[in-house]
This record gives sequence, structure tokens and C-alpha cells, in this order.
Amino acid sequence: MDDQRHPFEQLSPMRIADAVESLGFCLSSEPFALNSYENRVFMLCDDERRRWVVKFYRPGRWRDEQIQEEHDFLTELSSDGAMVAAPWRDEKGRSLHHRAEFRLTMYPCLPGQAPELDNPAHLYALGEAIGQVHAVGRRKTFIHRPVLDLNRVTAASREAILSGSWLTRRQRPAYERISATLQKLLESRGWPVEASIRTHGDCHPGNLLGRDEQFALVDFDDCMMAPAVQDIWMLLSAQNDQEIRAQLSEILEGYEQYTAFPRQELEWIEPLRSLRLMRHTAWLIERWEDPAFPQAFPWVADEGYWDQHIRQLDQQCLVLDRKTRWIL
Repeated sequence: MDDQRHPFEQLSPMRIADAVESLGFCLSSEPFALNSYENRVFMLCDDERRRWVVKFYRPGRWRDEQIQEEHDFLTELSSDGAMVAAPWRDEKGRSLHHRAEFRLTMYPCLPGQAPELDNPAHLYALGEAIGQVHAVGRRKTFIHRPVLDLNRVTAASREAILSGSWLTRRQRPAYERISATLQKLLESRGWPVEASIRTHGDCHPGNLLGRDEQFALVDFDDCMMAPAVQDIWMLLSAQNDQEIRAQLSEILEGYEQYTAFPRQELEWIEPLRSLRLMRHTAWLIERWEDPAFPQAFPWVADEGYWDQHIRQLDQQCLVLDRKTRWIL
């Protein structure tokens, strides 16, 4: 086994416990793996029955200063009263810790369930949670974290797929043509750099946890400079324009309890959806050497998955060409 290629395979329960206990914790339970693929994340309890989440960062993905900027943003948000889990810091104020070849961070566990996106009260509460984060996010900029660049990420995702052998001889010409059309449609739909603020970056329902009408944002691993709408559009689950507008109305009403939302950014919902369609598939194949990915996403190796992906991109071309405007 090539340990350098698959470093997470070395994370046995004993090594996880040893890394956590090296920080001064006394554990009362075995680590329980949580649903995470980019990193490895585990829940555990200490001897005072406090629940913690430990994250082991994927080696080589982020530089230390990029991780530290994520941590400092969380601490800033928590100090301002936002519903997030700030990382635990040791007596020297350190939140990023090293153990052998791994970097790890401890977080207090935030309990809760994913929101119901057809529940207006939940949508309003989600808007409040995101608005509170963005009110802080607008105060300054990230120095080390990435800036979301529509054209660059789209081009890189397309190249990642075309440079591999995932497409059949029949599928390759269709993917080349449709992805090139989509890329051209997106060229004029980007946003100016000054529209970007500090955002969560991957604000899908699985990263929002709560009960009743209060939700917290978790997993800021993808925090970045991006337009505010990046943290909104993935919550729009409705299937028709009227229902989507109703969802948006609830979310933005809650959001604007903390900060104004720039309505012109709604024009970027479909470009962002297109970007995620391309980037998610590229991410899956880029991580395929990690044994967790073939096990969790076996359908990526099936011809049918790529037929469906090409159809989705084709449909997105039609949507962009239609130039839908979300006016509220």
C-alpha cells in the first residue's frame, strides 16, 4: 500500500485517540467517524462527557496559513455571536495542531439536524444564520483563502475530466461540445472582484444543523472570498420559479435582519449552479485514488453516470440561454 498516496488509511482508532490525547484530552469513548470525504472527521467524548469533533486535514490541500485563516474567521464569528463552532485553542492560543504527518483541529460538537427546506420558518432561520455570518464577513477580506473565480474553476474542471479516461469514445465528443458551449455561456456571467466577501463557501443543507428555528453553520473548510449569493443558492430546492421565489423571500427576510443582501447577485444563481455541476464531478475523479471515494461513489465508474452528467450540462446550457432573472 502506498501510504504517501493514501495517508488517511493510517488513521486507525488508536492513532486518532493518541493524537487527541497528545493535546491533553482524556477520552471516554472510541472515535466515531462522521460523514466527511475531503478530510477525516470524528466525534468523541472526553472524561467530562463533553462531545468533541476532531478534524484531520487532507495532507497537501491547504497551507497552514490558509487553515489558520479559517480558524481565525470562526473565532471572530463566534465572538460576534454567530452560530458557529470556534476551534479549541490550547494554552498558547494554538488551534492548528500537528501529529506525525497530520494536521488536526478540535471543535466543540454542535448537535442538530439538517433543515427542512420546505419549512418557511426554517428558511427564515437559515437566512438569519447566514446573514449574521456575512455581516462579519464584509468587515475585511481573506488574505490566504481562495477567491471564487467562475471562469478559472470552470476551465480547470473541464480540463480535469478531458485529461482522464472516464468518458467513452461515444461520450467524449458530446462532453467536449456541450462543456465548451457551457463555458462560453459563462464567460460573460462572472462577478467583479469587489463583489466578493468572506463566505462559508459550501453552504448546502448538510452544513447547517439545528433544531426548531435556530441553525448553526458547520464545516468552514471551503470558506473563501465569493459573492454573498454563493451561500444562498444551494438552499433553493423548489422545482418551479414561483416556489423558488417564495424560498428566496423567506431566506432573505431572515438574512436582512443582519445585513442588506445585494439583489443584483441573484443573476449569478444559474452560473454558480453550472459551476458546481462541473466542479463536483471533477472533484470526484481528482480524489479517486482515495479509497473512500470509490466506496462512497461507485456510480462514477459507470457509463450511465457520465451520460447523465452530460445531459445535466446540456440542460444547464438551455437554462443559461433562457436568461432567467430572479427579481424579488
